Amino acid sequence: MDWIALFNMQKQLDSYIEENHGLRKADLFEKKVLALLVELGELANETRCFKFWSKKPRNNQSVILEEYVDVIHFLMSIGINKGYDSFESKTNHNINSSEVVQFQIVYEQTIIYKNEPTKAKYEQLFSSCINLGNILGFSEEDIQRAYLEKNEINYKRQNQGY
Repeated sequence: MDWIALFNMQKQLDSYIEENHGLRKADLFEKKVLALLVELGELANETRCFKFWSKKPRNNQSVILEEYVDVIHFLMSIGINKGYDSFESKTNHNINSSEVVQFQIVYEQTIIYKNEPTKAKYEQLFSSCINLGNILGFSEEDIQRAYLEKNEINYKRQNQGY
């Protein structure tokens, strides 16, 4: 996975949004962390992995992937905010967590990173998000393709006054 290219694209999108919304000098870290947590919740909702009371099936993989990529957008953005603009992919194919447990791990590590935004904490958070994607059935190629598609949509939305 070419994370450097995706981080560069995310930097450009973040700059574009900040410029268009007059936020060049604003500290957006707390808002971006909350956005990441909200996107994680939206992703969990689409998987329905925690809805033990419901018989309704999970949404299709394309919808889940789109929500997952929203998580990746904010994950990269909160790293960029603190000067971390790369990730060394260490795919772990031996993940024994359930979706529910992995969501909880990502939530916990997001808060840990918020409170201690070090490179090591960011790497742990990023790895956990990638592990979540693997548990959800997404390859790095799936993630990269979906990121590129969603990035294009995000620019269109900005240009339409989203």
